[in-house]
Amino acid sequence: MERDEFPPPRLTSESSSRITRPIKWKNIPLRYPVSSIIPLPSGTPAPIPRIQHEFGVETEHTRQQRGERLAIVKDTFLHSWEGYKTHAWLQDEVAPVSGGYKNSFGRRGATLVDTLDTLIIMDLDKELKTALSAVHKIDFSTSEDTTLNLFETTIRYLGGLLSAYDLSDGKHHILLKKAVELGDMLHVAFDTPNHLPITRWDWANGALEGEQLAPLQVLSAELGSLSLEFTRLSQLTGDPKYYDAIQRITDQFEKHQNETAIPGLFPIKINPLAESFDSDRTFTFGGMSDSLYEYFPKEYLLLGGLMDQYKKLYEHAIDAAKQHLFFRPMNPTNQDILVSGTVKITASNHINLKPEGQHLSCFAGGMVGIGAKIFNRSDELDVARKLADGCIWAYDSMPTGIMPEIFEVVPCQNTSECIWSEERWHEAVMENAVGRTSNVSQIIKEDGLQPGYTKIQDRRFLLRPEAIESVFVLYRITGDPSLQDAAWRMFQAIQNSTQTEIANSAIADVTCPSSEDTQKLDSCESFWMAETLKYFYLIFSEPTHVSLDEYVFNTEAHPLRRPQAK
Repeated sequence: MERDEFPPPRLTSESSSRITRPIKWKNIPLRYPVSSIIPLPSGTPAPIPRIQHEFGVETEHTRQQRGERLAIVKDTFLHSWEGYKTHAWLQDEVAPVSGGYKNSFGRRGATLVDTLDTLIIMDLDKELKTALSAVHKIDFSTSEDTTLNLFETTIRYLGGLLSAYDLSDGKHHILLKKAVELGDMLHVAFDTPNHLPITRWDWANGALEGEQLAPLQVLSAELGSLSLEFTRLSQLTGDPKYYDAIQRITDQFEKHQNETAIPGLFPIKINPLAESFDSDRTFTFGGMSDSLYEYFPKEYLLLGGLMDQYKKLYEHAIDAAKQHLFFRPMNPTNQDILVSGTVKITASNHINLKPEGQHLSCFAGGMVGIGAKIFNRSDELDVARKLADGCIWAYDSMPTGIMPEIFEVVPCQNTSECIWSEERWHEAVMENAVGRTSNVSQIIKEDGLQPGYTKIQDRRFLLRPEAIESVFVLYRITGDPSLQDAAWRMFQAIQNSTQTEIANSAIADVTCPSSEDTQKLDSCESFWMAETLKYFYLIFSEPTHVSLDEYVFNTEAHPLRRPQAK
């Protein structure tokens, strides 16, 4: 989801003075204790169809090429890791241009914790040992931010700790200890009359047993993207309270799924206090909603197929998305690709498609691919591949070879016959240029529009992982080596435009004529090393390395161990 939508305020001396002693969150009495705890599903895990392709023996040339690419990705990771260690150790993020640091998530070493499992996946034992020593020093019972972002804290910190614990086979007990410490803190955010959490939480008020109410408005992804981490914490500790907390959220989504303006889909914003899911009329798989949908099939996997509820939630959502969100864009080579757009419902209940692509929505190809395999919806593998190919096209079509954050294209009126028309493209460009006096050629030049694009609302690249995530997943599902080649083009393009002397940086404009012209934004969010480089590494690893049949990845690319059917 959009991770800088509401930047958290900094902790003031006044608010910090309210806490005068170390906090033992598990000892804070609940204001609204539940009458009964919802237990984890029990029983033998159900047989779930395999996800991964049956890979054969590779040629010597292929093995050598893969190994060379793997080594370059690893070197890029180490360059960024060393930059973080040198300039921002135990801070949240390194500033890759200025050499300073940023603390956007409470100054608890977000990049360090988020990246623990990448260190394990890349067999960086020395770096892992150093990182684990630092984890001992982090206090997960407090935060420097007065308002704690429940979603971001869960996926980056809790997910990072649990994934590293799983990947190391429980070898490092400090990881689970710290996860419990953090989980007990976050659990108090659910202590409201209807047990729906405060997603932007005044944790000091929570510690001091002040009044707590679910908020009037939240982003749907913030509320719906907590299940994997809280479920895994219950599975590892045997304490069902964490699972109980997120299952109550899922029950609300199930209850209201067919009551929204587009039955099956959930709007960007919902009202937890009133338990209302129908006030907003904008629907997307992009920012602010994305990981809500991603977690439905993944939670099904993490629970060993013992909860049909998550299967039904996913299937209803994907049926509606195929009908309303996914569209075929017109392009010069007439590629049969798909983009996931945004739909707005008018006051007269007319469904308007905004033909925009978002980097954040590129996760959809991988999600649909996994859903197609585990739910025996084999016809949707084609949909998954077309969604992934749409994001590859968006990369390949830019001068830098990198997809912009948000853009608009020309939707095909007939998805079965979609022939390139320069005239139709020019018409669409002018339709988006209302009020401008320039002619179409000038607008295309001034706005850096490539053929098929009508508008680029956000030209940035923020080092995001969603596109390579889907390319990786589709490669593991299909075994198609052309996806590795696409990944390599993407990696080289990103490296050419974003590397600094310290790490890698977000850039301002992917439409620049060359990588040398790109303006670097002095930002390197933790997901660069925790997600983006992890997926680039895994697509060139042995296919059995962190198999999709053994692990399920959370939205921050943290693999959590799946239960296996006997």
